[in-house]
Amino acid sequence: MDKLKKYRDIIIQFLNHYNKETNGSASTPIERRILIDRENNSFQLLSTGWYESHYIFGPIFHFDIINGKIWMQCNNTEWEVVDELMAAGVDRQDIVLGFIPLTQGNLRVLRPLRNYFKLSSVQQFTNNAM
Repeated sequence: MDKLKKYRDIIIQFLNHYNKETNGSASTPIERRILIDRENNSFQLLSTGWYESHYIFGPIFHFDIINGKIWMQCNNTEWEVVDELMAAGVDRQDIVLGFIPLTQGNLRVLRPLRNYFKLSSVQQFTNNAM
């Protein structure tokens, strides 16, 4: 299986798993939708609907596959997404946290957070990245 198809399948599987595990009660008026754009390699889990007098609309997760890497553009949860992606077979160096601003010259580099990687992974990555 080529890497692009593998990463698409892993993202879709993750979004379905998260949605199933956390969807709450059936009585909630908030709907969740998984949006899959295979042509542009963009994937979202979105909340939409009315809660009392407030309209809810926003992403829970947003992933893009860009140049063979999974860019996590949005994570509005406490889930350890990077750990789950790596457990599903994504190489650590192929995961980019797009919402963390860190640049060196003109290169955008991954800045790991302790809550996204186990401490040993952070130390190992930091030593390899610098």
